[in-house]
Amino acid sequence: MTARRRAQEFCEAYGLSMPILQAPMAGACPPELAAAVAEAGGMGAAGVVLDSPEKISTWAEEFRSRSRGPFQLNIWIPDALDDDPAKISAAEEFLGGFGTPGPIQPPGPSFEEQCEAMLAARPRVISSIMGLFPPAYVDRLHEAGIAWFACATTLAEAQAAAAAGADAVVAQGLEAGGHRGVFEADAAERRAVGLFALLPHIADGVDVPVIAAGGIADGRGVAAALTLGASAVQVGTALLRSPETGIAGAWAASLDGLAPEDTVTTRAYSGRLGRAAPTPYVRSWAASGAPSPAPYPHQRALVSRWRRGTPDPGAEVPLDRANHWAGQAAARAVAEPAADVVTRMWTEAQAQLPA
Repeated sequence: MTARRRAQEFCEAYGLSMPILQAPMAGACPPELAAAVAEAGGMGAAGVVLDSPEKISTWAEEFRSRSRGPFQLNIWIPDALDDDPAKISAAEEFLGGFGTPGPIQPPGPSFEEQCEAMLAARPRVISSIMGLFPPAYVDRLHEAGIAWFACATTLAEAQAAAAAGADAVVAQGLEAGGHRGVFEADAAERRAVGLFALLPHIADGVDVPVIAAGGIADGRGVAAALTLGASAVQVGTALLRSPETGIAGAWAASLDGLAPEDTVTTRAYSGRLGRAAPTPYVRSWAASGAPSPAPYPHQRALVSRWRRGTPDPGAEVPLDRANHWAGQAAARAVAEPAADVVTRMWTEAQAQLPA
């Protein structure tokens, strides 16, 4: 099947006019951004791992007030908890150098509550990262006419997802900004495969559509991904500087001109490995004598406490007020409307694909 035909079939199946999906970036996917992508002919998205059921419902309502297009909701599959007090204590002591922490917050919503809220919102797609949904939940999705997209970073993960009922696999290369989607948290550093090696490997190994993610920020990347077997692409970093995204100014500035080789992987924000800009805060966790970040979700909770607290005015390194996630294509992100970005990407890609 030709690249154009694969993309056309995917678009027909999901009500799209271009095979471009907005990445579901938790904390950086307001309804305005998702609607802009959907109105341009792609698929909008929200990452809801941090959200209450009420916020999930409100997000879906606000999206639908702006667009009739399709959207996906995405959530993390929970890790087995690592409550090692020594690791947590060491991370707390290190963060103490940044200031005084704020109060401990009450526990957030449960994974089960979030899953019910996603189902009630009735998106076109519900997607997972870091693992697989339970079989009973997959059955409920399909009974409701909702597709399941599963993120995978290896062929084994992709095949497990397809066998579990995933309707499509998101092949995430190491170039991607934000968190690595590996099923085993401790394997993230050693299971790092570039997208254009991973993509044909997965496309040849599963019988469901494959969506390419990681380092795609222009039409050349879209055309290359489709040529290598993808049915669509998913872009995140390329949209971070769009006005609809509304990220913090310091985060947006860190992306400007950021070379691929200068992005780094870190556990400093959440305890889970992710690709980010090399801010002084991030580098401080890699310095000699620094402890390892606490396991997820403890590191995320600790960083959140210190952000709510009082900064130390004498600290040599400031605490990042937002997670400066950045994929290896960060330098290609432009401060232009999201609709313009994705439309240009698809126009450029079509010019390079064989008729």
